[in-house]
Amino acid sequence: MQLAMAFGRTGLEIELPDGLEYRVLRSSRTAPVGDERTAVERGLDGPLAGASLLDLAAGKTSAAISVCDITRPAPNRIVLPPLLARLEAAGIPRREIRILIATGLHRPATESEIRYIVGEETAREFQVLNHDARNAAEHRYLGNTRSGTPVWIDERFIRADLHITLGFIEPHLMLGFSGGRKLIAPGLAAEATIKELHSSRFMRDPRASEGSIAENPLHAELIEISRMARHDFMLDVSLNHDRRIAAVFAGEPLHAHAAGVGWVQSALLQELDRPADAVITTGAGHPLDLTFYQSIKGLTAASQIVRQGGRMLLFGACEEGCGAPEFCQMVSRYRSAEEFLAAINGAPVTVDQWQLEKLALAAQKAEILYYVPGLPREYAPSLWGSCWSDPHDAIKALLKGLPTGSLVAVIPDGPYVLGGIRRSAAA
Repeated sequence: MQLAMAFGRTGLEIELPDGLEYRVLRSSRTAPVGDERTAVERGLDGPLAGASLLDLAAGKTSAAISVCDITRPAPNRIVLPPLLARLEAAGIPRREIRILIATGLHRPATESEIRYIVGEETAREFQVLNHDARNAAEHRYLGNTRSGTPVWIDERFIRADLHITLGFIEPHLMLGFSGGRKLIAPGLAAEATIKELHSSRFMRDPRASEGSIAENPLHAELIEISRMARHDFMLDVSLNHDRRIAAVFAGEPLHAHAAGVGWVQSALLQELDRPADAVITTGAGHPLDLTFYQSIKGLTAASQIVRQGGRMLLFGACEEGCGAPEFCQMVSRYRSAEEFLAAINGAPVTVDQWQLEKLALAAQKAEILYYVPGLPREYAPSLWGSCWSDPHDAIKALLKGLPTGSLVAVIPDGPYVLGGIRRSAAA
């Protein structure tokens, strides 16, 4: 069997030997909307819940718009022009409209990336600003959530009269699904807030996982924070396999996001009859697999469908290497998942430990193999698994010794697929 895997900018072709039972879990094959701009305009003017954007903007003197950073393929270049036109039509001066790139604790976008994220004309005509979580002075304290999370949100967003987010909805390793409230926190939150949201009280809660929002405590926390930040309007999209807009969800954030999650869940969920003996997955290709930090999401998603003691293989280009400095230091420091989990137990939260914590939990469930050519070799001894320089050798190692008929799940688009085990099989 030959398959094309999402990998970097060009993809990766693999060949799988006969004798095993393969199940390919693909991302949504839903058809794109006929005309993307028209679909966006309909969402802005006839939202799923609440007032239209034009009505909301009437009488307002300023607006702030939170958009995804370079690690997400959100179609801002399509969504922003009609949205900005409505803000100006409502009387908000162009100089009082700010587009904030919701970096969370990711690096800031470069000038060329800003043009790519929002489009050349928008970058030239409007204020497009990076969020900086590490600069506490740029945030306003809004109080604590009921569970005690200190809420600091970008002052430029809070002081605006109108608060808007643009994103897209996909499975998320700890939040259930992305989009909506995530564009405020952690997207525009200060480091102190982000650290608490990624502390072990959320990361080790089994309800904080892919595809789960009904009882997800982190989802509930972010909903509370978004209300504190006066989240007025959101427009999220769902993307199909070709990363074209498949559906638009706009309006009052709580209801519009819930509708989007329901649609995406039904479109993406693919279930196995039993846990897989082995899983081949990816970091979803460019731009999500730019770093090892981001590529981990392919493994955490795959861990939902692999059996205890099974195997997982990750393909990630990692063109920009490991990730942020704090994350790189942690990856180098700990030689086992157990050592890392013990070290952070009860200790103050450090930047990016949450991603490694999720990887550690996956490594405790299954053996992990890697083909991550952009990751410097110095990290290979501390990946809590075996690292391969050739993808075909990695596949051979993954499948070695598996009995005839073993179930191997293959996920070409990694975390863009929501995998699960049928309830009757899991019971």
